[in-house]
Amino acid sequence: MVKGSSAHLTLGPVLFNWAPERWRDFYFRIADEAPLDTVCVGEVVCSKRAPFFAPYLADVVERLGSADKEVVLSTLALIMNEREMALVRETVENTDFLVEANDISTAALLKGRPHAVGPFVNIYNEGTLAYMARNGAERVTLPVELAASSIAALAKSAPAELEVMVFGRLPLAISARCYHARCHNLSRDNCQFVCEKNPDGFDVDTLDGEPFLAVNGVQALSHAYCNMAGDLSVLRDFGIRRFRLSPHSGDMVRIAEAFRAVLDNKMAPEEANAAIAGETGGMPLANGYFHGKAGAAFEGGSLM
Repeated sequence: MVKGSSAHLTLGPVLFNWAPERWRDFYFRIADEAPLDTVCVGEVVCSKRAPFFAPYLADVVERLGSADKEVVLSTLALIMNEREMALVRETVENTDFLVEANDISTAALLKGRPHAVGPFVNIYNEGTLAYMARNGAERVTLPVELAASSIAALAKSAPAELEVMVFGRLPLAISARCYHARCHNLSRDNCQFVCEKNPDGFDVDTLDGEPFLAVNGVQALSHAYCNMAGDLSVLRDFGIRRFRLSPHSGDMVRIAEAFRAVLDNKMAPEEANAAIAGETGGMPLANGYFHGKAGAAFEGGSLM
C-alpha cells in the first residue's frame, strides 16, 4: 500500500474473459510492481467465467496481501437465477475481506456490515447515497456517467468515501442476453466462451462504420477509454480521495505509475496522457461525461 498519500489508487476487477493463467499472472505482477493501494478481484460480468478463476483466487489474494495491498472482493453486476445468488451469498458469508456489491440484492445481503458499492449500482443523488451508507456502505464508486457538478454535490457531505473511475472502457450496461455469443451466431447457453478472443472487448461499429461501443459477453462498454488524468486535481478539490483504474491488456503497471505520478505532483497530466495513450494501442480517450458533454468527448484540460 502506498504510504503517506491522501490519494488512494484502486484497481477495479478484470471485466474481461482472460485465460486463467494470464489472469493469475496479471495480478501477481500488479502485487509486485504497481503503485496501488487497493485491488478488486472477482467475477463481475458473467458467472460462467467464475469457475475458471476460482482455483487461482486464493493465491492471488495472498500475493496481493503480502504486497500490502488492500483486497476487495467484487461480485456480480446482474444476478438472474438461484445459482448466481448462491455464488454471491457464498462470497458474502465466507470472507472477512471487504465485499463490493454491484447489484442491489448483494447490498441487501450485506446490510449492517461494512461493505463497498461498485459503479454498477445507480447512485445519482444524496438520498440514495445516504440510504446506502445507512445500509453499511463505507465506500461507494460512483456511476461513470456523472458530470462534475453531480460529483461535487455528492461529495459535499458524503456519508461514505467516494471513488471515481478515471481509466478504462466505461461499463455502460449489462443484459441477460450475451451480445458476444450472438455476434458469433451462438446462444448464451452454448457460447463456447468466445469472449476470450477479445481481451479488451469486441468492437462494435454503427451501420455507417463509425466506432460506437465495445461488447464483453453480456456487457456493453464505451468504445473510447476513459482517461481523467487531467481532471484529478479538480476531483481532489471536490474532496474525492479514491480513484479507480479498470484493467485492460496494456501495461497496467505503467498506467498506474502515470496516475500515481500525477496524484503525487511528479508528472504533468499532459505527460501522463501520452504515456496512457501509448498503452491503449492508439484508441480514443474520453472524459466527456465529467465535462457535461457527450461521453466520448475528450477535454485535455481540467474544468478550472
